[in-house]
Amino acid sequence: MNPEKERRSPIESLAAFIVDKRNLIFFFYIAAMIFSVFSQGWVQVENDITAYLPDDTETRQGLSIMEDELTTYGTARVVVSHTSVELAERLADRMGQIEGVTSAVVGSGLPGGEDDEEDLSDYIRGSDVLISVTFDGEAEDEISLTAMDELKALLEPYDAYISSDVGNDAAGNLASEMRVILVIAFIVIVLVLLFTSRSYAELPVLMLTFGSAALLNMGTNFIFGTISFVSNSVTVVLQLALAIDYAIILLHRFTEERERLGEDRAACIAALSYSIPAISSSSLTTISGLAAMMFMQFGLGFDMGLVLIKAICFSMLSVFTLMPGLLMLFSNAIRKTQHRSFVPDIDKWGSLVVKLRYIGAPVFALLLVVGFVLSQKCPYVYGYSELVTTKQNESQIAEQRVNETFGAQNIMALLVPKGDYESEKALLHRLEQYDEVDYAMGLSNIEALDGYTLTDKLTPRQFAEMTDMDYEIIELLYTAYAARDDELGKAVSGVDTYAVPLMDMFFFLHDQVDEGFVTLDEETEADINDLYEALAEAQAQMLGDNYTRMILNLNLPEEGEETFAFLQTIHREAERYYPADQVYLVGNSTSDYDLSASFERDNILISVLSAVFVILVLLFTFQSVGLPILLICVIQGSIWINFSFPTVFDEPIFFMGYLVVTSIQMGANIDYAIVISSRYGEMKELMPPRKAIIKALDLAFPTVLTSGTILTVAAYLIGKLSSEPAIVGIGENLSRGTLISIILVMFVLPQILLLGDLIVEKTRFNIKVPEVTRTVTGTVYVNGRIRGRVNGIVDATVHGIIRGDVSAVLDTGNISPAPEPDRLPAGTEETGKEADGHDQK
Repeated sequence: MNPEKERRSPIESLAAFIVDKRNLIFFFYIAAMIFSVFSQGWVQVENDITAYLPDDTETRQGLSIMEDELTTYGTARVVVSHTSVELAERLADRMGQIEGVTSAVVGSGLPGGEDDEEDLSDYIRGSDVLISVTFDGEAEDEISLTAMDELKALLEPYDAYISSDVGNDAAGNLASEMRVILVIAFIVIVLVLLFTSRSYAELPVLMLTFGSAALLNMGTNFIFGTISFVSNSVTVVLQLALAIDYAIILLHRFTEERERLGEDRAACIAALSYSIPAISSSSLTTISGLAAMMFMQFGLGFDMGLVLIKAICFSMLSVFTLMPGLLMLFSNAIRKTQHRSFVPDIDKWGSLVVKLRYIGAPVFALLLVVGFVLSQKCPYVYGYSELVTTKQNESQIAEQRVNETFGAQNIMALLVPKGDYESEKALLHRLEQYDEVDYAMGLSNIEALDGYTLTDKLTPRQFAEMTDMDYEIIELLYTAYAARDDELGKAVSGVDTYAVPLMDMFFFLHDQVDEGFVTLDEETEADINDLYEALAEAQAQMLGDNYTRMILNLNLPEEGEETFAFLQTIHREAERYYPADQVYLVGNSTSDYDLSASFERDNILISVLSAVFVILVLLFTFQSVGLPILLICVIQGSIWINFSFPTVFDEPIFFMGYLVVTSIQMGANIDYAIVISSRYGEMKELMPPRKAIIKALDLAFPTVLTSGTILTVAAYLIGKLSSEPAIVGIGENLSRGTLISIILVMFVLPQILLLGDLIVEKTRFNIKVPEVTRTVTGTVYVNGRIRGRVNGIVDATVHGIIRGDVSAVLDTGNISPAPEPDRLPAGTEETGKEADGHDQK
């Protein structure tokens, strides 16, 4: 090579450092990936979607109170099919003997007495019998999980279905499903890349780059402490689909530069120098769309946006730092395994698009209006009760069978300040009068013994008669109770009329027996201990330090206008007896109501912010006001058309699917429009607009085909192979939305660019940036538009070799030292030559 002196730009210096230090970079990546394999286990996953509700919502506040003050024992509804009542009762007895099971009865399992024969008819449907099971611990406690395993083993010989939160490992099921999805997605990605690649050896380079980025992202999620099950499950697949463009840009550029320069190192440096700003600019639209989610009031958006943005950043980092070394490592293999392109030219399609521009554009304008109207009527839902997934796990199948046979339960918890048993009893009585309430249960209406409820106040004689204990002993007991509570004066003045809540007196009696102050015969003491255990369980569930809990079962669907309206009725009734700011209603219905309230705000916020962020990026990218608006119209139109389908087919859609897919469609699918628009801008300098748009479509087609196909298929797999409704909604809508975006950018966008060309040009503006003069001496390869001195003044698009001194400003393309003459690619000239602007993205 001729002696040469070059003053490199900062990006070129960085690119040269990355290429030259590739072995050191390999070492760091290997160490980081080994670390990530172990650090994946440090990530905590939150499976409860209500955990991301704003702190000021009623559901979140009520759940916090229940978590702090109350115990919620695990329960199960078991349907045994093809059985008799007698066999079911025997099975219930055997279930009740399992350690960790408090009770198992045929019927509702409500405390306060056994179901009578007439009541049992409600729990028998043909040969199906319902058994209600209560566990000794909460749903996540080990004692409950162990008991559930034994319960399943007991029921294994029978045709039985268990609907319960105990042992329902949603995270484990989802992780298992996502592994299957990832394997299939990997196969699809390989097939697509084989079809669009130029060499078979490109695949290991791309796969290693993708794999390292995904592993590093998963291994660093622990820095967030806890992430949502949504982010934990779909991020890997979406990361591969969203960021695949970055690797393809660098790969195609490397291939092109190597053909022109004939030397791997120089080609890799030149390709990386071009790709760093190009990929960074391209990623901004995706990151902008994801960043919009982080402004949601519903915290799941912030969580998912943060994890996905980190994923995109790791993908770029892997492409910028790891992939250049892999290209050098596999360069010989890439050269030896080259094959013809399988991607067809689409010039005929481009010609058809141009001919139909006066039809396609007006039809799209009509679809834009129709799509907007229909998408506003989209049947959103905020819970899982109305959603049916293509794939169902064992738990979902059991729950559906139980609900279809004996009806779904809509359980609500009503929290009010503790202590006022009279108000509680009155409130429960009023609520029971409503047809919408199946039952209302609290301490004040749970029967204990002889028709007395737990909170009924009993005199000493009433208590003695109920327990068959000596009246004199009970009198002394009441006197001691009064002394403890500083009410001795009341007892002394008339202990016969001194009344104490039954539950409180039982607890006091048990304590006195334990401390040896009261001695009972063995039978009576055993009865007292049994009752104490039942009362302690009821108190743990119903009575906290500051609040008491009442349980309501509503004869209403989980969500809907009627349900949401009745929630307000419950509040009005409760506020007759308690301060409004101390009444909390908690359950799936209130959770759905709170989610619907936050959605109204987040829906507008996401739509506006994602569009604004992307427009700002496009403004500085294209330096035109008109072009970003045209591009946004196409992608926003694809979003509205996408969410018209649920309206047309009356299919409920989980609200999170809309918010997430809107952000990803706007942020990621806009890249397809950018590719075509950029190509069109380049081609217009070389040929008339109509030919330019045909050529632009042909050049952009491989990129749009590769990225769009992978994202469409990956999202489709998520929608069809996952059983988690929230994940399914994201997959189905993202798959359909990406497909619609591809169709619009390949058909409508070219027509809009042609028809709106005048608007684009009239709204252009210039942003002055510091110009960097490049000085290179020796044999120089130039590809792009330069302005400056090249053994004379040149202002032209140059494609070829220059021998001499170059001191010029490069507007587009690249300038780099050329290889020695004997290594020049065949056909390369040593004079300036008009280029066709061909460079691959």
